[in-house]
Amino acid sequence: MTAGTLGQYLSAHGASNAPHADAVVETVAALARGAVAIRDAVTLGALGAAFAGTRGGMAGGGGDVPKDLDLHADALLLDAVRLAPVALYASEEIEHPILVNRGAPLAIATDPLDGSSNIDTNVSIGTIFSVLPTVGVPDSNGLQSFLQPGSNQLAAGFFIYGPQLALALSVGRGTDIFVYSPRIGVFVRAYPTVSVPHSTQEFAINAANYRHWDDGVRHYYDDCLQGVTGPHGRDFNMRWVASMVADAYRILVRGGIYMYPGDARKGYASGRLRLVYEANPIAMLMEQAGGMATDGTVPILERTATSLHEKVPLVFGSRREVLQVARYAAEHDSMGLRSPLFGSRGLFRN
Repeated sequence: MTAGTLGQYLSAHGASNAPHADAVVETVAALARGAVAIRDAVTLGALGAAFAGTRGGMAGGGGDVPKDLDLHADALLLDAVRLAPVALYASEEIEHPILVNRGAPLAIATDPLDGSSNIDTNVSIGTIFSVLPTVGVPDSNGLQSFLQPGSNQLAAGFFIYGPQLALALSVGRGTDIFVYSPRIGVFVRAYPTVSVPHSTQEFAINAANYRHWDDGVRHYYDDCLQGVTGPHGRDFNMRWVASMVADAYRILVRGGIYMYPGDARKGYASGRLRLVYEANPIAMLMEQAGGMATDGTVPILERTATSLHEKVPLVFGSRREVLQVARYAAEHDSMGLRSPLFGSRGLFRN
């Protein structure tokens, strides 16, 4: 696929024999239109009707209290997919899936506005989405379609609202990055078939939680800080944006590793990120770009959610570093130190 615009790229995919290719094409195009509308709202900032307030004050489906702009973005995306071949729509802001078009072949799971704690600080935020085939009869058990392994995703991606409006997208044939051109009103393929370097000298983690981490995570972090004098043998820089899409975009462009482990705080044993509409799509993008994504040991795409808003620890990025984190976990597990980050099976055990 060497086309220059998102439309041309999607047309090429539509001509393939991939499952539900035409439906995926229509749906990604609809999501792109929704993202442009969200970008317009984000660009207005405090001048817009929906900004960083929480007038509702009630927790969304994912358990967090949404900002007004979260809810506005959710409404814009839902409106965008109503005319697409989407049977079911699920998001962080709603407790249960919504039936959109009975009989359509696709289900959409989304975090409409990732990183919304940064809305009022003018830091990049984004929209994450996962495209799945429907399972069973959507109008009788919509949840079923979202409780399948991430490896079943037909497409995944995120839009990032930063200095540029960009889209990182995979339809199962690599990962490409498109940048929106306001001049011509389309997304242009700016980074074809991105490849995440296998090694890195950058890591992203919220170091304020150091005291809550398990020993494996702490020791990996400590060894990174030792730089060339430590076991990694090279100096590292730390990056933490508190907006996963911003960290993921940077890693796709130049490599790195992102870690959001589970920790000892109440309610954080399984981390904070949601498997269905955050970890799964990011994992597909990373794997398709030659990187890796795990919950610390188990590849994310091998996991099957048991609930729509299930949380999961997440480590993704440069393959060598993700495997390194798993080795640190295995070493400490062998010493009998059980971790909230790492499960009983994984990359280094049966």
